Amino acid sequence: MLTILGFAMIATFLVLIMTKKMSPIAALVLIPALFCVAVGQGAQLGDYVIEGVGNLAPTAAMLMFAIVYFGVMIDVGLFDPIVRGILKFCQADPMRIVVGTALLAAIVSLDGDGSTTFMITVSAMYPLYKRLKMSLVVMTGVAATANGVMNTLPWGGPTARAATALKLDASEIFVPMIPALAMGLLAVFVLAYVLGIRERKRLGMLTLDEALAREPQPEPETVSAGTGTGTGGKDRLRKGTGASASGTGEVPGTSTGGTENEDGDDEEFQGLDPDRSTLRPKLYWFNAGLTAALLTAMIMELMPIPVLFLLGAALALTVNFPHMPDQRARIAAHADNVLNVSGMVFAAAVFTGVLTGTGMVEHMADWVVGAVPDAMGPHMAIVTGLLSLPLTYFMSNDGFYFGVLPVLAEAGAAHGVSPLEIARASLAGQALHMSSPLVPAVYVLVGMAKVEFGDHTRFTVKWAVLTSLVVLAAGVLFGIM
Repeated sequence: MLTILGFAMIATFLVLIMTKKMSPIAALVLIPALFCVAVGQGAQLGDYVIEGVGNLAPTAAMLMFAIVYFGVMIDVGLFDPIVRGILKFCQADPMRIVVGTALLAAIVSLDGDGSTTFMITVSAMYPLYKRLKMSLVVMTGVAATANGVMNTLPWGGPTARAATALKLDASEIFVPMIPALAMGLLAVFVLAYVLGIRERKRLGMLTLDEALAREPQPEPETVSAGTGTGTGGKDRLRKGTGASASGTGEVPGTSTGGTENEDGDDEEFQGLDPDRSTLRPKLYWFNAGLTAALLTAMIMELMPIPVLFLLGAALALTVNFPHMPDQRARIAAHADNVLNVSGMVFAAAVFTGVLTGTGMVEHMADWVVGAVPDAMGPHMAIVTGLLSLPLTYFMSNDGFYFGVLPVLAEAGAAHGVSPLEIARASLAGQALHMSSPLVPAVYVLVGMAKVEFGDHTRFTVKWAVLTSLVVLAAGVLFGIM
């Protein structure tokens, strides 16, 4: 009974958010509350929620201060050189922009944190997608899938969990998987190329000048702020703030509609304005060193990640913006993202709390494992890889790796399949996992990109499944599993 209700609860949640009948926050809270009552455990709802909140509170704190920290680093220009290089490559060609999105997401994912990847990727690419009227779900889908493949790095989480659960060495799991993961990353770039070609056919070959020409242009004096030319939107692009054929790779701050500031610039495009007042070029190497030290401390696990980001955010604000009004302004600038993401995390705590507290997760896992035919025993590595797709999507990584993986490994051992093969196969589903509604970082992605979670899910799931299957097939082909 709990198995059926567990799958029904997940299905109801997905249907409601994908059809936009409920917002994700409301669905994450109300659906599990109703099902908790339906299983006759309504009296324990409060305990389940508090336990879920307690388990996810460190994640919420980490995301809150990570958003502030990396938001400040974006403000002060730490990532501008990388962004300029990617945007110079893009040259306002829709195909190159989508491929550039995959490339940027893959590079930034090396830090092992999905929230960081999405903040930097969206901040860099969002203005181009908006300016050229490209599909924003293409951006979120490609970024999430690329990050999912890179999430298998030993410090990204899943590999460490698999090693811990099966008492193995993380390097023994990860290093042999590199060829298969490389094929998965190649699949992401092929996907980005195909989607980019589709966008190019839909929009044509545009430059930012042509995109601007399609829109009502403001008077010249309203867009000359910060350039000193007073020549208007198109001249401003040609003089170095456009990613047009001139190849300078910057993104314009000129108006495209929406909320404008007193200079006539669209606030949506201020994040990459090369003349923004928040830039701190004299502190570039301090900020680079601080970020490198922070990431090193994360990898070496010197302190809990929430503590590291709390200290890093405080230090970054104090050094870059020593005056209190400036600090308040930076915090306020990122408050929307902080509130949206932390609110989503605590709402997800209700969902995970009920799913775990009522015993639904345990019964669902037992049912799935029990449904595997005995004849498939010698192929338990492939079975594990296939099961990792739905299970890591509908469950947290902790639930899968610590709850289900040991059972799968035990079943495999009975048929002569080594735990290492099972562990490697369990990583195949991570490309899909990063778009799971139970992954807090995905709400950073869709929130900053202003994309409905349901739209992102409908678009991304099929491509993420395909990428995961490529990783699994490559692992089998290379004899890794």
